Amino acid sequence: MSLAETLAPPAPAEAMEKVRAALAAKPDGVIEAVAREHGVSTLAVLEATPEDQRRFIAAERFEALWQELATWGKVLFIVHTPDIVLECEGSLPVGSFGHGYYNIHGDSPIGGHIKAGNCKAIYLVDRAFHGRRSCSVQFFNGAGEAMFKVFVRRDAARELLPDQVARFEALKRDFA
Repeated sequence: MSLAETLAPPAPAEAMEKVRAALAAKPDGVIEAVAREHGVSTLAVLEATPEDQRRFIAAERFEALWQELATWGKVLFIVHTPDIVLECEGSLPVGSFGHGYYNIHGDSPIGGHIKAGNCKAIYLVDRAFHGRRSCSVQFFNGAGEAMFKVFVRRDAARELLPDQVARFEALKRDFA
């Protein structure tokens, strides 16, 4: 049984066959778009990607992982819902728990209150996106939907920043 199936009702086998076919036809497509098209969770689609493209991190590591990500400098923070893909570039502020939230405030456009208790899975995702390597840390809720994602940034030539790629690779070793 996959993690996605433990968080939400399992996706119908027929839908997952279509998901796998969609990923085979366009392996660098948008995971959320595939999920919506086939009526399954985003996490179910992610788990249908090749294993070498994703590494699981237990949700209990949320704070330690966030603290590490806060040392990376400017990252690309994305919230992807059916209604908006919100992208914000900035440093992740160091956070702390209080009043049921993980509170992040600092000298960054990224700030607010995360219901960290709703995070049920974290994945390191290393896969092509529109033909280019993309590296991200994705936080999932109990419905198998992405709460938010933290991406390795790109330079002016659209290449991944080497120092952040090295930090991402270290996450694979130290957290997954």
